[in-house]
Amino acid sequence: MATATVTTGEDALEALQREHGAALLSFLLGLTYGDQQRAEDLAQETLVRAWQHPEAFDGPYDSMRPWLFTVGRRLAIDARRSRLARPAEIGDSVLATAADPADATETAVAALDVRAAVRGLSPEHRAVLVRIYFHGQTVSEAAAELGIPAGTVKSRSHYALRALGRSLPGYATSRG
Repeated sequence: MATATVTTGEDALEALQREHGAALLSFLLGLTYGDQQRAEDLAQETLVRAWQHPEAFDGPYDSMRPWLFTVGRRLAIDARRSRLARPAEIGDSVLATAADPADATETAVAALDVRAAVRGLSPEHRAVLVRIYFHGQTVSEAAAELGIPAGTVKSRSHYALRALGRSLPGYATSRG
């Protein structure tokens, strides 16, 4: 045979909210750094706990306020720990401007931009980049194939990448 759960009476809970609700909300606003929605959620959860624990009304204190504040503070701490334990949420504005990873159009446009930028390089710079980045050669291998010193390959690679950075659309703005 199941026993019924005993909860705080409706009148007692209304009186508790009337007497301590504003002070509790103010206290929780401080704990949530002024986040009204979060403070209201915590206040509501605190009152739910009071509803679930009628024995708290029979405690050794004259007022329920210390009990409410303790419960609210613990709920705020738990909520903060929970938020810190999961990855940061991003806003809708970021999602609205982010490219759809399933959209091959963005990849194709980027590839066309890179090809155009590489065609704009001098033949010497282009030859070095093609061997190092497209053929996967080491600096020594590219130097041997091109018949130039390894230091020249490094220098040309450096200046070619800088030129690409200046000519690719959006590169300067995304790098800050």
